[in-house]
Amino acid sequence: MKLPNYEQALVPQAKITAYLLSLNHEDGRSKARFFMSFGFTVEQWQTLAEALLAHAAAHEITKIEPSPFGMRYVIEGIISAPDGRTPQIRTVWFIEDGEDRARLVTAYLLERSKL
Repeated sequence: MKLPNYEQALVPQAKITAYLLSLNHEDGRSKARFFMSFGFTVEQWQTLAEALLAHAAAHEITKIEPSPFGMRYVIEGIISAPDGRTPQIRTVWFIEDGEDRARLVTAYLLERSKL
């Protein structure tokens, strides 16, 4: 099963620039080092946003988790990086109750042992 309405999924700029590619964010700095090592940059943040959307379109959901506020969807698979490599990542998306558009929650390296 694919992410519901993945064609309309949202990847907010702040999620990329202030979190996934921020070396200053306490929780995001290790993610930033990871994504930057594959050629993603804050200046070209749209490249990572587009790659994350393509990731959601290309891969099946691996886990669905209900929450009191909606549904969380986990997707695992490769992402196309600017340097030509294809690391394995996990993305987490959330659809709030009453909504039909998924919003990116996080993305990070998928450890090989979890494949």
